[in-house]
Amino acid sequence: MTFLEANGARIPALGFGTWRLTGASCVAAVETALAVGYRHIDTARMYGNEREVGEALRASPLPRDEVFVTTKVWRDQIGAGALERSAEASLRDLGLDQVDLLLIHWPNDSIPLKDSIGALCNARRRGLARHIGVSNFSVALLDEAVRLASEPLVANQCEYHPRLDQSAVIGACKRHGLAFVSYSPLGKGELLADPTLTAIAARLNRKPSQIVLRWHLQQGVVAIPRSGSAQHIRD
Repeated sequence: MTFLEANGARIPALGFGTWRLTGASCVAAVETALAVGYRHIDTARMYGNEREVGEALRASPLPRDEVFVTTKVWRDQIGAGALERSAEASLRDLGLDQVDLLLIHWPNDSIPLKDSIGALCNARRRGLARHIGVSNFSVALLDEAVRLASEPLVANQCEYHPRLDQSAVIGACKRHGLAFVSYSPLGKGELLADPTLTAIAARLNRKPSQIVLRWHLQQGVVAIPRSGSAQHIRD
């Protein structure tokens, strides 16, 4: 497993996303991911599947400290007090004492960023999360968040794939020492039939998904693909 170092965090560079996975299928997918080598599981309060993710974590023989768990606080809960309560609820559903990374899922113009970042830092000080960060933050918002934070931010998670240029945000992350985490790294599956990618995959005897994920890792970007198919998870 490749790791990315970011402001004191050591993040497995290939993670498993769980958006839209629910019920028994979510449990099975996370169990498969852990069994085949994933050591980074990404969920969110808004996904409504933290209980299932927690069930899969408990079913795994892996020690807790070998799995990096990320969750996120939804945009309407990122005010002072509300963010910490959301994090506590996530921990109850996950069955964990602490997550490895807690993110603000989306910024919210109606809640002052100072309040949101202050609450996020407080969650870390209280031990609800080992590390903290943000998601879907622009360059300007990221710059401001870093300025306001009293605790180190370690990641900004945004959509990224070969058809979506995020070079400015990736540059800002590097400037501040944060990891850039890519969600929808396969372009919601649309990239898998791309002629350029299928040609590269055929030449290298690999799957198009493997080509795209390697492209992410070679840039020093964390990628969190998601699939409910055991074969695709293994790929």
